Amino acid sequence: MKFKAQDKQNQLIEKITPQHLVVGIDIAQLTHVARAVNFRGIAIGNPLSFSNDEEGFQILLRWIQSLQAAHNLNCAIIGMEPTGHYWLNVSRWLYEKQFEVVLVNPHLVKKNKENRDNTPSKSDKKDALVIADMVKNGYYSFIRNTPEAFAELRVLLSNRDSIVTRLVSAKNQIHRWVDVVFPELRQVFKNLMCRGSLATLRLFPTPEELSKLTPQEVVKGWKSIMQRQPGDKKAQTLIALAHHSVGSKQATKAYKLHLTQLLAEYDLACEQLQVVEAEIAAVLARIPFAKSMLAVKGISAISLAGVLGEAGDLSGFSHGNALLRHAGLNLAEASSGKWTGQMKISKRGRSRLRRFIFMMTISLVGNNPEFKAMHAYNVQVRKMKKMRSLMKLCGKLARVLVGMARSKEAYNPYKTKPIQQAA
Repeated sequence: MKFKAQDKQNQLIEKITPQHLVVGIDIAQLTHVARAVNFRGIAIGNPLSFSNDEEGFQILLRWIQSLQAAHNLNCAIIGMEPTGHYWLNVSRWLYEKQFEVVLVNPHLVKKNKENRDNTPSKSDKKDALVIADMVKNGYYSFIRNTPEAFAELRVLLSNRDSIVTRLVSAKNQIHRWVDVVFPELRQVFKNLMCRGSLATLRLFPTPEELSKLTPQEVVKGWKSIMQRQPGDKKAQTLIALAHHSVGSKQATKAYKLHLTQLLAEYDLACEQLQVVEAEIAAVLARIPFAKSMLAVKGISAISLAGVLGEAGDLSGFSHGNALLRHAGLNLAEASSGKWTGQMKISKRGRSRLRRFIFMMTISLVGNNPEFKAMHAYNVQVRKMKKMRSLMKLCGKLARVLVGMARSKEAYNPYKTKPIQQAA
């Protein structure tokens, strides 16, 4: 099935009838601004500023109803930018009041702000009018009604991203601490984040403390917090290196306090990561088609949760290409006359969804026989560059995921490989 974006664009334009009041809202943290136009783009009424609370929303409702009554309009469609998280409450409130709420792309708002006055000026009132114009012209998208499980995945993955950021930061700072205070520790423990290294940093972090101990005392300390620990030989090497350490001898008390807090941050992040990943696995178990997707070799729970959390229910997409467009992985052409430019991905979509699809594709190319064979065919036979092949396989993956979600069928390797490769 061919997916044609232009057909969808025409439908969005046709949806705006002469009976529609088109409202654009410029979203802010405390005070929103609304403007209204009719289906031809003629501005109606005065701009409205309203607060981000129940009282402000009621003022907006009365303003919309008064404009509808004054101009004999019985329908209303309300557009807004998805600015941060500030749009969530007003959009939910309007949806509960049976209004049709749509979103416009902030990038397009910036591109269209000179349409009316041919100036680069910017204000809340002007942005609201630009948004209303864009909705009237069909440059909007509907808010997808995400089932509970998919909304949970999105929140959990966002939480996991912040935890991983903190964990990586703690690891990097521990590495820096060791380089400054006890760089010789790397000669004993190749991986500073292994259990033996962390146990050493917890018990006797500075070379000065280690140099006063015997190998037996070091091993005894390891035994107190480790089930399996290094032996006397490693302890002797560690003590010998501590005697001749070139690490910093100043501000020892401050360095020890810093290390204690870094280790506490590392432990907390590891614990939180374990909890959130267990919760992600539990939520995935509630999604019917997730089990068959996880059975595909190369698809991990985290990457699948990332795709489902950002895209929602994949069975709602008409085609895999719609998922690519949602992620901004669709191709954009630049050409004029006899000149033809390079095809690039548009990057007009969810950046986190692009990341998860790309990382899942890399994992499939490394572990899945079918994707590995397709990548080798693209590179060796069709002489594609590796990155171009990977981006092509991102499209293949999107079509496979949407097909599995819509058909409720298990992964079929024979349907995945192209005919010329399956022969």
